[in-house]
Amino acid sequence: HAVGSQVGEVLLYYCYCEVRDPEKLCAWQKALCQHLHLTGKVRVASEGINGTVGGSKVATSLYIKVMLSQPLFKNILCQEDFKRSAGGAHCFPDLRVGVFKEIVPMGIDPKIVSYKETGIHLSPQEFHREVEQYLSQATQGQSDTILLDCRNFYESKIGHFQGCLAPDIRKFSYFPSYVDENLELFKDKRVLMYCTGGIRCERGSAYLRSKAVCREVYQLKGGIHKYLEEFPDGFYRGKLFVFDDRYAICSNEDIISACRYCGVLWDQYKLCSSQHCRQLVLTCPSCCNKGLTACCPVCQEKALKVTSRASGRTLKEECECTRRRPRVPIEHVSPRMLDTGK
Repeated sequence: HAVGSQVGEVLLYYCYCEVRDPEKLCAWQKALCQHLHLTGKVRVASEGINGTVGGSKVATSLYIKVMLSQPLFKNILCQEDFKRSAGGAHCFPDLRVGVFKEIVPMGIDPKIVSYKETGIHLSPQEFHREVEQYLSQATQGQSDTILLDCRNFYESKIGHFQGCLAPDIRKFSYFPSYVDENLELFKDKRVLMYCTGGIRCERGSAYLRSKAVCREVYQLKGGIHKYLEEFPDGFYRGKLFVFDDRYAICSNEDIISACRYCGVLWDQYKLCSSQHCRQLVLTCPSCCNKGLTACCPVCQEKALKVTSRASGRTLKEECECTRRRPRVPIEHVSPRMLDTGK
């Protein structure tokens, strides 16, 4: 396994295109990744492919080369569509390649809301200029623009664009309901959307546009990933959350979130120590040493009970974090009130 030993990288990419035989593409993709000793997650659907894979630099470069020469993606996918970051095969527990209905789980049939109806794509430079303008107008309280983060709350918590509206949602599949419940907020607005690598904006912007209330909908091409390559110290502050064992990528020194227990600045996630729970928790080293390693008191209690009982019964994930958060928050803010500072 010499391939995996040197310092490698993680690739993030997607490609919307017509896939006649998703099962066949899936089998090919699996064989390709195994051959190159890549780990990660790849979703295949009739609407395209979405993947994040890790391995040695030799392997990831070969992977890109093969992907670009695959007839299905020819003339659609290009070198720039692959977002690269330091990492490797060790960033993922295994390789998972599967066929799904959607390549990004929004929970809405691609036939009803298609990626073809997406918003206007802005390059990182164009997006940077737009945000700059938005922030200067917002300080005078006269902006007709909403800077919308369409990621989940735990992602935006550790890093986001200044002055953004970051929905308190737990899954992207709640995003459509969030839009429905807050339509008034988007009325006659120019919306600037962004996400990690751009894929959630493809369907999210299409959904928002289908409601026909916004003046215009724009999205950041290549997502935060590409923006940070150009502007590591720009308007995006904090870390970039990633869905692998690294949890976050760092581009500037800002820490914008705090330890759940003592409130000291802290932005490194750990998985809740209660084994049935899938929540991420921000707990600083000193609180960790005090044994504060669960996402909330309910889970902390459960963990103690489970260890003392040591029965094989698995408990359902049910903790304060999930119980207290409304599934879809209703915004009671005028965009003027949005925090435009850090």
